[in-house]
Amino acid sequence: MLLLIALLQSQIPALPDSSGWGVHVLALARAPDSAIWVGTYGQGIFVLRKGAGSWEQIRSSGDTAAHAISWDFVHAFGFGPRGQIWYGTVGNGWGLSTDGGKTWKNWEFGQLGPEWQYVTPNGIITRGDTTYIGTADGIKLTWDDGQTWRVITDSIGATTAKDSVWGSIENQYVLGIAAPPDVGIWISDVHGRQASRDGGRTWRSLASNSFVSSRAPDTTLFSRRLAVPHVPISGRLERPRHTWFRRPIALTDQPHIDQTYRFGSTMGGNFQPHQGVEFNNADGTPVHAIGAGVVVHSGPAERGALTVAIKHDARLTTHDARFFLYSVYYHNSKLLVQVGQRVKAGDVIALVGNTGRATNDHMHLEVHASPFDSMRLIVDPDVRYPPYNTNPELWIDPLPGTGMIAGQVWDSAGQPVYQARIYGLVKPEPNETPFSFIETYGPRNHSDPVYHEHFGISDVPPGEYVLGVAIGGKRVFRRVKVERGKLTWVEFRP
Repeated sequence: MLLLIALLQSQIPALPDSSGWGVHVLALARAPDSAIWVGTYGQGIFVLRKGAGSWEQIRSSGDTAAHAISWDFVHAFGFGPRGQIWYGTVGNGWGLSTDGGKTWKNWEFGQLGPEWQYVTPNGIITRGDTTYIGTADGIKLTWDDGQTWRVITDSIGATTAKDSVWGSIENQYVLGIAAPPDVGIWISDVHGRQASRDGGRTWRSLASNSFVSSRAPDTTLFSRRLAVPHVPISGRLERPRHTWFRRPIALTDQPHIDQTYRFGSTMGGNFQPHQGVEFNNADGTPVHAIGAGVVVHSGPAERGALTVAIKHDARLTTHDARFFLYSVYYHNSKLLVQVGQRVKAGDVIALVGNTGRATNDHMHLEVHASPFDSMRLIVDPDVRYPPYNTNPELWIDPLPGTGMIAGQVWDSAGQPVYQARIYGLVKPEPNETPFSFIETYGPRNHSDPVYHEHFGISDVPPGEYVLGVAIGGKRVFRRVKVERGKLTWVEFRP
């Protein structure tokens, strides 16, 4: 295996690196015609044709819609028996080419609606003339190149599916899908693993030690490894400076925060600066109160999103101010509490959904630290950027065994650097919404009143990391150490 990797490295040209920080590879596949297909984080698809000496790039902004893919965050490929090429994305569906990648037919929000858009990593398989696409909402299958579709989903997904239901699985949030020879189809979801021998019509549970993975092989093979200078550890380890609430999604469901669109993120300039964090889960997953308090809103909010807001018993006191703490839970399918009701930490208050402005089943969490006891300042359907929301990752427990990193990035004039990208951190989970870089806040995001940070990220595996950021054209590096249950503070200055 090592010999094969070395051979490939010697024969394959480096991927074009427009950022100077390397190419983040999400998927790697060899087509039946020996072409190599590479899916990336934010740079679309690269193809190395047989006999070619350079890479061809395919992006979402082609010269015409027919020549463009739907999204530049690609982490799945599949190849059909008649030369079909399928790709799948992180958050905007999938597409098909029948002419070697010259033109594409895409299935995205306009065709799929607010579901099915998050394709499972390496989650496209073919068996005979049938293509199966694993997603966070179940499996779509077609045997006529997408002219018609069937779905495999759970009991809740079956009630909302627009296509005919082909089979039923225990949980629609598919994390992995595979088709081993002479075995059938295997899948893994957030609660277990299942197998089908009849094309997905019927399913049986697998033993707990069975594992279905959609992880790619060593995709770092095609990512340029950065040469970083040796720098001493400069981060400061400390205990949390204020309360940590519990997480809103149980560890037995899908407790990971979506890493592609964290608080303050624009997903590389593609979206508005995010005002909270996302927990992607199957429709109907229980949502838990992060702390004790009183329900102050239960009903529609922005664009009809079913929303719960809690005013917490806990308060935040700094040297010069006192803050009321609120948590807000958006996009639910059903609300289970009423205004005025007292709740305890961990109480189930709603069920995950996709109401309001949502492109998938998820719960959007916000944490507000307000100097005023005013509900209008927390949930207002007419306000896109609330005045007192802060980064929820600094307020909720990190996942067991992990820690946090927060800090500041300053320019030579002593001003915060907005939307700077900090590279070097490694977070293997969640695989379906992969982490690539930390993005500092923009002017529409608010720092925590205690930390005054420009960025904050939790659920970081313990270890040492060399982090790098460009400030005014100069690269600045810091080495930090992360420990479980602690916060690492780091500052970048030119």
